[in-house]
Amino acid sequence: MKIMKILSDSATTFFLLIIGFFLLLTSASYAERLKDISTISGVRDNQLVGYGLVVGLDRTGDKSGSVRQALSNMYQRAGINIDAARLKPKNVAAVMVTADMPTFSKLGSRLDVIVSSLSDAKSLQGGTLLMTPLKGPDGNVYAVAQGAVSIGGFAGGSGGETVTKNHPTVGRVPSGALIEKEVPISFADMSSIDIVLYTQDFKTVQSVIKKIDEALQGTYATAEGPRSVNVQVPADYQGRVVDLLALLETVEVETDMPAKVVINEKTGTVVLGDRVTVSPVALSHGNLIVQVKTTLEVSQPTALSNTGQTAIVPDTETTVVETDTRLVPVGGADLSEVVSALNSLGVTPRDLIAILQALKAVGALKAELEIL
Repeated sequence: MKIMKILSDSATTFFLLIIGFFLLLTSASYAERLKDISTISGVRDNQLVGYGLVVGLDRTGDKSGSVRQALSNMYQRAGINIDAARLKPKNVAAVMVTADMPTFSKLGSRLDVIVSSLSDAKSLQGGTLLMTPLKGPDGNVYAVAQGAVSIGGFAGGSGGETVTKNHPTVGRVPSGALIEKEVPISFADMSSIDIVLYTQDFKTVQSVIKKIDEALQGTYATAEGPRSVNVQVPADYQGRVVDLLALLETVEVETDMPAKVVINEKTGTVVLGDRVTVSPVALSHGNLIVQVKTTLEVSQPTALSNTGQTAIVPDTETTVVETDTRLVPVGGADLSEVVSALNSLGVTPRDLIAILQALKAVGALKAELEIL
């Protein structure tokens, strides 16, 4: 799908020419590989999480005392009995350790882990993560993490002045986790596989079924909804499902996406799909700017006056400016006409968001409007 991101505050002739040229080079439908628009059910990462301690900090660890009990338990496991109340673990920070374990990961494989501070530690710089079991949603331990923490920045300073680069309370331990247990999954004995599309669309599913059957020279694919296709494993591929998946990944499918406009009001980003159209309407948009300016002036008493005193008097000036507005015809059967008409208004991206919402409310915008 072609998308257009409205970046500039006003349209220029060169910008419109680029839009038109880009639209002429592309067509309404696209042929994409099946591997780029879908995933195989069951082939996914597995999320792991654990609670651990980072030690060796330079007095930038937890100061609230929440880590004392965990540190005391660690001492007890090492055969050392210490009262938790007497510990002052400024060089220790309690952290959450997370990792994603890919499918088919084997024993002894290594994973990157992310370490995030739980309490009031100032920085994890220079710290070492102690051995931390990483568990899956089922409560079983699948990996164990340990190693030096890299934060990709720093935090320092004294006397009320501090310098911070990046985010010093979150770090990474590259290849810091060893897999101790595998997730059981096998394709060898599968009689069917499920292909799940990233975006649901009935026409795209129909195209997927057609192309898969053509590639396998038979009727093997059936739809299970607007984003799922079930494929029966042919007799020639029994026990060779990996070979079947390698073939299906390269199948080119014509995708058909709905007309859609995505708006991010936090950043002022507007993205329009290529099938977006606008019914003919007359539109005007104007800005009302109110500016309040305050100037502080000093009022002093006259010379040799014993009654007056120096005072600061604010002088406030309010200015209201309303820009000229005019009705502009807006409408178009394709994206280039819609963008040209909207840009002719000379509005900013945030004004464009309000215009698109108004067009949707009146029923002129022929597209789904999604606000992030």
